Amino acid sequence: MKILVLNSGSSSVKYKLIDTAGKEAKTLAEGGVEKIGLPDGLLKFKLADGSKQTVELGHIDHKDAIKAILANLTDEKVGCIDSYDCIDAVGHRIVHGGEKFSESVLINDEVIDKVRECYDLAPLHNPANITGIEAITAILPNVPQVGVFDTAFHQTMPAKAYMYALPYKYYKEDGVRRYGFHGTSHRYVSRRACEFLGADYEKSRIITCHIGNGASMAAIVDGKCVDTSMGLTPVEGLMMGTRVGDVDPGALIYLMNKHSLTPDQLQNLINKESGVAGVSGLSSDMREIEAAVAAGDKMATLALDMYELRITKYIGAYAAEMDGADIIVFTGGVGENQTGLRANVCKTLGFMGVTIDAEANKVRGEEKLISTADSKVKVVVIPTDEELTIARDTEAIVSAL
Repeated sequence: MKILVLNSGSSSVKYKLIDTAGKEAKTLAEGGVEKIGLPDGLLKFKLADGSKQTVELGHIDHKDAIKAILANLTDEKVGCIDSYDCIDAVGHRIVHGGEKFSESVLINDEVIDKVRECYDLAPLHNPANITGIEAITAILPNVPQVGVFDTAFHQTMPAKAYMYALPYKYYKEDGVRRYGFHGTSHRYVSRRACEFLGADYEKSRIITCHIGNGASMAAIVDGKCVDTSMGLTPVEGLMMGTRVGDVDPGALIYLMNKHSLTPDQLQNLINKESGVAGVSGLSSDMREIEAAVAAGDKMATLALDMYELRITKYIGAYAAEMDGADIIVFTGGVGENQTGLRANVCKTLGFMGVTIDAEANKVRGEEKLISTADSKVKVVVIPTDEELTIARDTEAIVSAL
């Protein structure tokens, strides 16, 4: 089955065309449209030989962007399919499903209405996700579409983990609670780690560390998420590239009053001006931070120390919450590639029986067991593949129609 996987953002649409036939799925094409709504919109895509090309599109909307993607897929020179008819289904990444969705679903009018009801919870993402769905409906009206939710995997959390200590009415009336994100990634890497290690997914205690510019962690017991670091929004939890992560709410009120910040200004501060970039004053890119640390930059060193400490603290907390851990998984752009970060995070986990193999830990972007043979906790690097998970969910749902 050839499945087009779409991730529609407020100003971009990323895509992969995946052929799920056979034991090993194959990526036929991938790329994305950027700067939607601006005068200089463009399409970037990767060719079969690994080289990349860019096409200028000018001022476009989401429908135009998806038309450009489909035209590229069927182009005589750079395309990989003969016609739109080759696309059997479309799988959409949808950021927020609230408490309405605990699994992937076939998209219909009722599902669209429920996703719209979650607009308040994800005002930047859910409307864009719906725009992508509507664009596909207009262009490929007979092709089935499936929604895969970032929040769905975390819906197994117990109330004691997802509730905030606010007046209960704000949960009942406004849905204020921990939802968590990156769920598709946490689901994929936790299951894949067990397959890789030959462990029983249904009988394992797993801590997944999705570490990138956006970062989150999850505690998974017997195949079910019991806690995660992101909250009502993707701001809570770990220190991230530009997001603040855990912070005293009183500090934010103090800054609002002292500097007369509007809610929008505060929103920008905690989402786009904080985290590694805010502390270091240099960059949100961990490669640049590591280079600055090596050059002796004190603020970059402080930022990296803070970043690593937050990850270590969450691992310790989740191990306590689960009464131990069997597997720790590193994934995401930073988790898969920053060898020093993995070593620094794990070096203080000796109390859990964690021991890292320094030579094995030199790996970047590959599946690898990086703990020693006598380590009581297996530590692995598992590159994430959210698009494959979306494609597999889409295949399963459409095949059952």
